[in-house]
Amino acid sequence: MEVIANIILSILLGLLFIGVAIVIIFDNGDYGTKLAWLITITFLPIIGILLYLMFGINYRHHVFFRRRHNAAIRKFSEEQDDTIVRLLKGEMPFDDVDEHFRPLSRLFSNSEAGSNLSSGNSFEIITSGLRKQELLMKDIAGARESIHLEYFHFGNDRGGREVMEALGKKAREGVEVRFLNENIADFPIPSSYYNKMKRSGIEVERFTNSKQGILTIPMKLNYRNHRKIVVIDGKIAYTGGMNINNHYFFQWRDTHLRIEGNAVAALQTIFLDSWLTSGGKLKHPLSYYYKEYTELPDGVFKDKLVQIVPDESDSPWPLLQMGYEWVLQNAREYVYMQTPYFVPPISFLSALKSAALRGVDVRLMLPAKVDTMFMGAANKAFYKECMDAGVKLYERGGEFIHSKTLVCDDYLSQIGSANIDVRSFNLNHEVNAYIYDHETALANKEIFFKDMEISRQLDPDKWAAERKWYQSLFSRIMRLLSGIL
Repeated sequence: MEVIANIILSILLGLLFIGVAIVIIFDNGDYGTKLAWLITITFLPIIGILLYLMFGINYRHHVFFRRRHNAAIRKFSEEQDDTIVRLLKGEMPFDDVDEHFRPLSRLFSNSEAGSNLSSGNSFEIITSGLRKQELLMKDIAGARESIHLEYFHFGNDRGGREVMEALGKKAREGVEVRFLNENIADFPIPSSYYNKMKRSGIEVERFTNSKQGILTIPMKLNYRNHRKIVVIDGKIAYTGGMNINNHYFFQWRDTHLRIEGNAVAALQTIFLDSWLTSGGKLKHPLSYYYKEYTELPDGVFKDKLVQIVPDESDSPWPLLQMGYEWVLQNAREYVYMQTPYFVPPISFLSALKSAALRGVDVRLMLPAKVDTMFMGAANKAFYKECMDAGVKLYERGGEFIHSKTLVCDDYLSQIGSANIDVRSFNLNHEVNAYIYDHETALANKEIFFKDMEISRQLDPDKWAAERKWYQSLFSRIMRLLSGIL
């Protein structure tokens, strides 16, 4: 019997190996990555297969994982009314976009959800955590119908608890408050924290949820919801780089948006899709959660074209990566970017170097000191080849800068949640806002220049001479592991 059992086990393992190998071969991902996985499962079959199931599956090309959205797709198909259709699928004002950047806005419109280009938006660019806290607490206090939150980090600290108490107060008043929790990244936070939210009347759902099938959870551990979204009464929205905790409110430098206008509908759609996909329920028909603006809302920047662009690992196209690369390939004068984590795909790196080599003023600002030594080392693995091509690299001193921004040619601005790394482009659920406007671009350019005042531009020769061999080796190792950091 033991011999028969061993034979059956060997056959099953062999079939599993063949099955995983076929999945890898037919995947449309990077050939080098595919080869690495095939070598791994050949020499370490059991460990390799487990690692592949947890960290290697390419969601974009697996129908099985995209089926998770069926509940949201079905609900939108059954319940959308004229207002929702106009806001999400109506005629987009592409002709109002500068002709040079019009192809980019059309590229983004190929997203399955949320990437509607809308006019008549007003917003404030927030560069202070205290300012975000002030505005957010005021808007929460004024909520009358619903408050929706989707956050990568919602801290169990002073900043997080103050917001939680404000949300609980509104829930007790009868406002529908829903919070989607990125539970894998927040595993150190005890369940009692979220149970306290629930007791106050806040509806809480986990992004990686056993309701979706407990057997699939190990395969989802490497795919996280990195978005930062608040939508209040369907009228006011927040998005950008700031999470909710002490770091973002009181310590770090980051960039965020408070938006009023028809672009809010796109962020509402992104939240509702994530909420329904994670097993959440709604008390009202979808139309209850959408508001169409008939008058121009007030704001620091008024009547602007905004395009909200979501991306996630089970979408067919890596839109945010494609967007960055389009900008680099089509910029005429300059591209200025900020990111805390810089571990780009090869195609992005080629576009970045190509832009600098053809004379575009390409500047990339990163923090002088990153919040984790692993990501700091990974960032530095790319410095030399970028500077050799003419990319100007700046390390910002002072507080840690967590901004994910771009400004190009005095017209295009981008503020969002996505870092310039493999994880944001291919693994995480992200959302970026693109603004097509001269005034806004000049403001973002000025913000970049202000950060340059406390930044050090790296000299390629001096920087290379200062590097120790073991630092370069560690950076190369971290570069290899960037997809699971």
